[in-house]
Amino acid sequence: MAYDTELAERIRELLAPERGVDEKRMFGGLAFLINGHMAVAASGQGGLLVRVPPDETDKLLDRAHVSPMVMAGREARGWLRVESDGVKTKRQLESWVARGVDHVHSLPPK
Repeated sequence: MAYDTELAERIRELLAPERGVDEKRMFGGLAFLINGHMAVAASGQGGLLVRVPPDETDKLLDRAHVSPMVMAGREARGWLRVESDGVKTKRQLESWVARGVDHVHSLPPK
């Protein structure tokens, strides 16, 4: 399955005012990096991947349409998968993109 190009465009629009944004095809999807750190991605499996503080992972998993991101059979702490139904509205998507952006801004420069 290819990533959702409409979702990618919606993410692109939200990140337009942000400095240091790069797009990179990764894992069958389209990742959005800020100063070299991946913040969010339109997943090749559908929906959104979002980077969050690892200590917030468990709390955020209680939300509807959210599950752990699994790579190579292992859960990746600090990464969440948000199903398409969880990012249908602008408000929903803005919230998740802002989380990813805020978190990567807290990381040391690459």
